Order: sequence, then structure tokens, then C-alpha cells
Amino acid sequence: MYDNAKKAVSDAEELVNLAIEENDESLLEEVSKELEKAEEDIEDIRLRTLLRGKYDGCNAILTLHAGAGGTEACDWTEMLYRMYICYAEKHGYKLTELDRLEGDGAGLKSVCFRIEGENVYGYLKSEKGIHRLVRISPFDANARRHTSFSSVDVMPEIEEEGDIEIRPEDLKVDTYRSSGAGGQHVNKTESAIRITHIPTGIIVACQNERSQVQNREQAMRMLMSKLLERREEERLAEANEIKGEIKKIEWGSQIRSYVFCPYTMVKDHRTGCETGNIQAVMDGNLDPFIIDYLKKS
Repeated sequence: MYDNAKKAVSDAEELVNLAIEENDESLLEEVSKELEKAEEDIEDIRLRTLLRGKYDGCNAILTLHAGAGGTEACDWTEMLYRMYICYAEKHGYKLTELDRLEGDGAGLKSVCFRIEGENVYGYLKSEKGIHRLVRISPFDANARRHTSFSSVDVMPEIEEEGDIEIRPEDLKVDTYRSSGAGGQHVNKTESAIRITHIPTGIIVACQNERSQVQNREQAMRMLMSKLLERREEERLAEANEIKGEIKKIEWGSQIRSYVFCPYTMVKDHRTGCETGNIQAVMDGNLDPFIIDYLKKS
């Protein structure tokens, strides 16, 4: 990547010299394109140097939970899910749904999914927190303005077990029928798995795979990731460095606000980054917020 950026700058320099020698201003447009490419490559390199965390290179597992706001919050959770689907598509990442709980009448009460790609956790860790929506409710006959909340939890998918031991007697395993897509076999057999880690109270679930064995393997990987994340947080807390923890899903705890009415704006309350193009954000353009977070964290 460094070599590509260096070559782009060199190519632009050669074009400038050629334009001067030939007194040909028509080459300036080509020079501009070369410099834009070099700038993009250099910015990408600079961003990668900001990914210093131990697990930044890992895939990410995201869990969205509807908070205060009832049906509104469930609908907002589904909107956020679509936003992350669009983000993954824009970057060529692979998204796999692991578990979902439908809302009562609309939207999603919760959804868990994995996003696979280079440095995914390093970029998406900035999304962890409470996301607040302000809009005219499509569910209110009087067209009143409503505020809804949804929490986003982000953890790295960690393959190695390290020195964490999970004892079978510490696990409570429940099976149930999948409620998601997947066909007759998935929906009519108890292939879905829910695992509770009794000592910590951590619960993970997976219903995406066709077999109970596959779902259990994925759920165990999720549990290992949560336990490792918990250990890292405890270490950081001891050093008084922990930050960005998820708070109660309600007023005053949001990391980002999405306002559809009376004006349009998305604002990150941690960095001050904001934009009036709310539709672009909902279509997955999260890079300005992620980049600003990495620069300032």
C-alpha cells in the first residue's frame, strides 16, 4: 500500500514535469486524478496506524437491542440493522445474521450478526453505545414527534482461547426452534442454541446455522469472545482507562443522535462530528464518524 501511494505521487510529479516541458495544460486534469488517488492511499495508511488495539484486526460481532420507545424503538433497531448491512456492502465485508428477536408488530427487539473483513472490529468498535432517533412517528395517527433509543454492542470475534477456561458445568444450554429465515429444516427442528455462562451471567444465542452442532460451535465462539472482552475491560478498569461502556438505554446516555425532524442531522456527541445528509448515513456512510473517532480516541 505504501509503495502504491509512493508511485502515485511519483507519477503525478512526472506528469507535472511533462506538462511544463510541453507547455500542455490539458495534462493538469490527469495530474489532479493521480494526486487524488495518492491522497486516498495515504489517508488509508494513516488510518491503519490508528488501529493499535489488540483485537482491531478481528472480525466483529454486533448486537442491537431496542431500548426506550416501544414499537418505535424496535423499528429504529431494524433501521440501524439495515444501516450496518449497507456499511458492510460498501466495504466488501461479509455479514452473517446469527440471531434475531422480532418486535411486537414492527421492527426488531434485538439482532446479533457477524461482520467479516480486514480490521472490521478496529473500525466498528466506535459504534458501541446508545443511538438516539428523533422523528415524526409513522405509528402515531397524530403525527407527533417521538424519540427512540437502541443500543449497539460490538465485540471482536476471537478465535484463540488464550488462557480462559470454560467448564462444562458452568454452562446452561437451551435449544429452541429457529424463528429466522432458513427453510423448513431450520424452522421445524430445535437447532437454535442459547448458552448461559452461569458464573458471569453472559448469554449468547445462535440460530443461523442448519444444525444444532454448528449453532453450538458459533455460540461457543461468541461466548469466548465475550469472556475475553470482559477480561480486557476488567484490566483496563483497574488502570482507570476504560471508556465507552454501554449505559442505560435512555435519555442522556447516547453517543450519537439521528434527527429527522424538525431538521435533518446526525451528530456524534463524543467527537462533535456531524452531517446534514442523514440519508447517506442511513445508507451506510459511517466513515466520517468512524475516522473522526479514531483520530480523537
